Amino acid sequence: MTGLWKIVVEAPDADAAQAVIAALDGQGGAVSAFESAPGGSWRIDALALDAPDRGLIAARLALAWSGLKGEPPEPAIARVAQQDWLAANQAGFPPIRAGRFLIHGSHFTGPFPAGVVALKIDAATAFGTGEHGSTQGCLLALDRLARRMSAPRRILDLGTGTGVLALAASRLWRRPVAAFDIDAEAIRVARRNARVNGVAGLVRARRAAGYRNRELWQCAPYDLVLANILARPLARMARDLARALSPRGAAVLAGLLPRQESFVLAAHRLAGLHLVARLEVSGWRSLVLARAPLRSFNRPITINGGKP
Repeated sequence: MTGLWKIVVEAPDADAAQAVIAALDGQGGAVSAFESAPGGSWRIDALALDAPDRGLIAARLALAWSGLKGEPPEPAIARVAQQDWLAANQAGFPPIRAGRFLIHGSHFTGPFPAGVVALKIDAATAFGTGEHGSTQGCLLALDRLARRMSAPRRILDLGTGTGVLALAASRLWRRPVAAFDIDAEAIRVARRNARVNGVAGLVRARRAAGYRNRELWQCAPYDLVLANILARPLARMARDLARALSPRGAAVLAGLLPRQESFVLAAHRLAGLHLVARLEVSGWRSLVLARAPLRSFNRPITINGGKP
């Protein structure tokens, strides 16, 4: 492929990375974010078919940087050498195991171990192909909840990305899942993945900004809510989550670092929710919350790397 360009921007932390991603949205055909270490700096890459406008990118970065410390970073722009992108992408995405779930690309055809729930998710322009610790933590939480709670009738996946959590829940319980995301591209990807995995009739992907959506509330209350987003949005939406959750429902929250757990938990405790379990995978924390203590969990448990 000729005429391919790469934009690289370094961000000092997760908040700055979100600002960079927002600034590069629409400037490239695919945007990827890579964390150097839990709580460390980030590198954001974007690919474009045409030579990027450096001035426009700098202006968008300056606008997105509002409220953050320091000056916005300088973008690095370079032409990309021609190569077999499909082969390179597939080589960088081996199958990933998280509990009973096996996340794999379309290039992997098996064999599959007995008892696994195989989900076909190709790397795409939406978040959630199983590599990230927050996604794996959510999948491990789903695996454990499936063994300890009755099948939920109504399920919500907020911030669905590629739809991986919605697919996992629908495959576990064969129940409908309402999947919402603020990004139109994520909804397109989630719908495609639902078709590929044979659950298009169960996973209903729609665009919404948080809980501000009439269709979301028409399906409430939910017996299970999945929200793999970021710490601050999770804390801000704590009261909305409590309103959306059924009396015996549970929620899996992810996208936060261990140092961010205290203020996320505080917001949800004020909303009347209780900690059931925490999971930590690759330095990322996932929390299981409920309005009332789940009888199958005698006390809050901590699971590191998927092992109690």
